[in-house]
Amino acid sequence: MSSAISTDLPLARRRILLGVTGGIAAYKAAELLRRLQDAGAEVRVVMTRHAHEFITPMTFQALSGHPVRSALFDPAHEAAMGHIELARWPDLVLVAPCSANTLAKAALGLADDLLSTLMLATDKPLMLAPAMNRLMWAHPATQAHAATLAARGVTLVGPGDGAQACGEIGAGRMSEPEAIRDAVIAQLAAPTGPLAGKKVVLTAGPTREAIDPVRFITNRSSGKQGYALAAALRALGAEVTLISGPVNLPAPAGVTRIDVETAEQMLARAGELAPSADIFIGTAAVADYRAAEVAVQKVKKSADTLSLALIRNPDILATLRAGRPDLFMVGFAAETERLAEHARDKLVRKHLNLIAANQVGDGLAFDTDDNALQVFWSGGEQVIARGPKAEVARTLAGLIAHHYAKATPAA
Repeated sequence: MSSAISTDLPLARRRILLGVTGGIAAYKAAELLRRLQDAGAEVRVVMTRHAHEFITPMTFQALSGHPVRSALFDPAHEAAMGHIELARWPDLVLVAPCSANTLAKAALGLADDLLSTLMLATDKPLMLAPAMNRLMWAHPATQAHAATLAARGVTLVGPGDGAQACGEIGAGRMSEPEAIRDAVIAQLAAPTGPLAGKKVVLTAGPTREAIDPVRFITNRSSGKQGYALAAALRALGAEVTLISGPVNLPAPAGVTRIDVETAEQMLARAGELAPSADIFIGTAAVADYRAAEVAVQKVKKSADTLSLALIRNPDILATLRAGRPDLFMVGFAAETERLAEHARDKLVRKHLNLIAANQVGDGLAFDTDDNALQVFWSGGEQVIARGPKAEVARTLAGLIAHHYAKATPAA
């Protein structure tokens, strides 16, 4: 089958092992299989026992042209350790839909059926498209499992929001087949574009600075603009690592996400990655100060006033610049007044190549889906008009790529 596929397709000669778990979204897996094939991929299917209750193996066998595997102890295959051979075959293991049960198995390293064993026995990239009831997705255990997997480099696509088969509305729907296919392409297709082969490290979201075990200092950043920029840079071919503060967002397809909480943690991870980076972009809204002393126990309400001593957090941009004078660096400035003046000052003071400034407060930028930016560099500036954050990100990513090429003509 694969020999007849055009090599011009984005997934030509790529091999995808598609895992299908139990849930009403299993019917979408058949469409996903066809869309992967249309992109050039060869697909083989593994189903869990509960997936058989929603869709038949014959459907996937007819579409894929390969037998469907379900049993871990299958005499026809296991004489030659067939599950190990199957784990080595693909370029990517994709589980869609991925139930809460299978998500938990992947996070905990359990292997009690063929699919969970394959996830544990493979050294290939793993991508999961969660699908479950909204309360199951929101449960702290599920969220902890998702965070564990993301920290290991597993790509989670979705879930999306909307009406569910149970009649409820909320987050938990499996992403649409087109979106999952695009995520697979972003993961496996050879990078093309002006930033192909370039390593970009980007920070996003807020930081949290503890006061006591239950309270912390933070800000209103949702991380949406930084995440949108990470996706836009990936679309330009860059190898993107996203260092993220606490946000309620899935990692963009093809982007490596590292979760942190405090400014010091963010600096530590940025410092580890900066030596090998081509571009560093600081979109995170980093807390300027942290508590001088973090209380071991919850601070009790005992007086009418409370004084809190704060000390300055390290300056991530300044610290990285001191260690890498040659690194192409982009900063962000969120301002409530005198935007251009403050942004230009930060550009010069921190020796940045570019700075993107936005007006915040009164319903602007933070906690919204749209934004507007003024971008400054030595000797020039450009306004990016208000629009959805994804569109703003694409324009900014193009501007970054243009200025990076000018600054590194030999690249």
